[in-house]
Amino acid sequence: MSSDNLVLSPIHWTVAEFHQWRFYLAATQRGLCSSQVAIYEQEFLFQLQRRYPDCELVPAADPLEEYIQQLAQYFAGVRQRFEVPMDVTGTDFQRATWQALQEIPYGETRSYGEVARSIGRPQAARAVGGACNRNPLLVFIPCHRVVGRDGRLVGFGGGLELKRALLHLEERREGAGNFSRG
Repeated sequence: MSSDNLVLSPIHWTVAEFHQWRFYLAATQRGLCSSQVAIYEQEFLFQLQRRYPDCELVPAADPLEEYIQQLAQYFAGVRQRFEVPMDVTGTDFQRATWQALQEIPYGETRSYGEVARSIGRPQAARAVGGACNRNPLLVFIPCHRVVGRDGRLVGFGGGLELKRALLHLEERREGAGNFSRG
């Protein structure tokens, strides 16, 4: 087959700003595949192209409107759980960890060890940290709700400042529209 006849699957992507954070979102036809912050657009696109070498990256907000709307509702304090299709790939362990993260209630935290125990791998706290580090859907898969065993904020792909702000937002539960860092 010649490259002229090759039809690439599109991955739509866009940038959405919530307060001072810029979220880069991308979706395949099956669902959201990336939600990242605190990186440059070129780096985001490079990472996407590396993960999906046979796809065409298409800048377009319309196909991502559902994700943007739910993220806006979350930051406004009116959404506690995301109900969007997700298209994530990972090892069985990573997928089990990401599923467990989605079961942590809004406004609550768990230690890496508690998450490890919840998936039947009590000795795998460090591996849970690795799975959190590989989470492609920041906020949608709430790895910000995982803390050190002593309750300290540790590790987060969006930075500890954002992690602290997300946890603060969730603590306030009602009237959280004045989302602030700190």
